[in-house]
Amino acid sequence: MVTTHIRIHGLVQGVGFRASLAAEARRRRLAGWVRNRRDGTVEALIAGPEAEVAALVAWARRGPPAASVSRIDIDTDREALEAFDPRALDSGFEQRPTV
Repeated sequence: MVTTHIRIHGLVQGVGFRASLAAEARRRRLAGWVRNRRDGTVEALIAGPEAEVAALVAWARRGPPAASVSRIDIDTDREALEAFDPRALDSGFEQRPTV
C-alpha cells in the first residue's frame, strides 16, 4: 500500500476533472479524496496498491477530454501522508469542497 499526494496544474477546473478522477479512483478501488483549490489547481490524496495508484497518477497526467494538464506535482511529505487515516481505505474515494 502507498499513499500519494498530487497537485494538478493547467486547465483542470470547470472541465469535470474532479468527478472523472474520483470515478477512475473508485473503478480502481482506491481510497482518498480530490478537491479544487482556489489557485486553479486540483489536489488529490490517493491510497491503495502501488500499481493502481501509479496508474491513476498516469491517468491524471492526461485527465478528462476537456482538460489540459500542464504539470503534476507529487508531494512526498511523509508527515502529510502519514496523517491519512488508514480506516479511510474502507470508505472509498470522495470529492471534497474547494479550499
